Amino acid sequence: MTLLQFPDTERRAGAQPVREATPAPPKVRRRRRLPRRDTMFDLAGAAIAGVSVAFLLFTWLAPFSAPFGFIVVAYVVFLLAYGLLVSLHDDATAVKDAVITVVLSSTAVVAFSALLLVVGFTLWRGWHALVRVNFYTHDMSQAGPLSPLSSGGVAHALVGTLWTIGIALVLTVPLGLVAAIYLDQTRSRPSRVVRSVVEAMTALPTILAGLFIYATWILTFGFEKSGLAAALALSVMMLPYIIRTSDLVLRLIPGSLREASAALGAPRWRTMWHVVLPTARSGLATAVILGTARGIGEASPVLLTAGFTTYMNADPLRGPMVSLPLEAFKLVQSPEPNMVARGFACAAFLLLVVLTLFVIARIVGGHGPGHLTRRGARRIARASMRDVERFARAEADRSNVETEDTP
Repeated sequence: MTLLQFPDTERRAGAQPVREATPAPPKVRRRRRLPRRDTMFDLAGAAIAGVSVAFLLFTWLAPFSAPFGFIVVAYVVFLLAYGLLVSLHDDATAVKDAVITVVLSSTAVVAFSALLLVVGFTLWRGWHALVRVNFYTHDMSQAGPLSPLSSGGVAHALVGTLWTIGIALVLTVPLGLVAAIYLDQTRSRPSRVVRSVVEAMTALPTILAGLFIYATWILTFGFEKSGLAAALALSVMMLPYIIRTSDLVLRLIPGSLREASAALGAPRWRTMWHVVLPTARSGLATAVILGTARGIGEASPVLLTAGFTTYMNADPLRGPMVSLPLEAFKLVQSPEPNMVARGFACAAFLLLVVLTLFVIARIVGGHGPGHLTRRGARRIARASMRDVERFARAEADRSNVETEDTP
């Protein structure tokens, strides 16, 4: 309720009353809750209607027998029935929102189900070889197609993968981060050309990277097939992904952070080193992980540049060297069940390695902007204490100088 007042300074004829502003009601935080009971009933009824109509259509009314068609008909009838049931107690906007929510949720369920199916099937087929110790300690030099799972392993492929990916990361991570910083800090025509080339190279077929290194490093310069050549081929593939993802992460940093650092008098390099890069640490770690996942699962560039061997080779500078994807590709081509099991075990091990890398990236990346870890909070507290002590010493020295100058 608004009140009318005539202040003492304005109590005269023709003075307009001053309206006191009514305080706004306090904002109530919106709480997330489970779906309502009527929504659950609508979903259950629509699902029963969809399955029933599809069952009648495929068994009694029409000579249909395809399982995929049964699922499609049931889903379409489910959506129609759900929209009809929601329209009985809500308006048209609520009906559209409910139907679209169901479509998006079901699409997400299908995508996650496919992912779980791929991971689960790979682990199931390769589990018997994956749990054996010799799988990680032996190579395939003494194991034939008919050898049991207790003999032979992929230690040579593990060593080859570590060498090739390690060298590729040493080459691509510094170059990728420097290139991303260059693209973020400049808006010139060369930077636009570099960004266009990087985006085009992300769609580069993997076989072309292997052919490029094979034609230049092996045929032109005369070097032999080795793990270093395979690492160079993987670097050609990984570098565009690291640059593009890092550039996107740096461009998402709020401009207010850069402006605040510039207002405090910090130069651009100090702003980038102490403000932008720590803020984008989690995203940059994710960019490196994405580039690693891109290179760790490729087989064709390694086959062209490093060859194939069943023996252990720990020297990346000479001799053929094999990786886990290439070893899995060769093993699953065999008609023997034990060899196929070893191939699926290689693929399952790669899945576990990629999952571990993502977990490490989340741990190293830490929290988002504005949230400090305990280690970071302790580091900032120690730096603040050092600043306080430095200011106190400077103030004491200034007081001593003033005391000495006073007659």
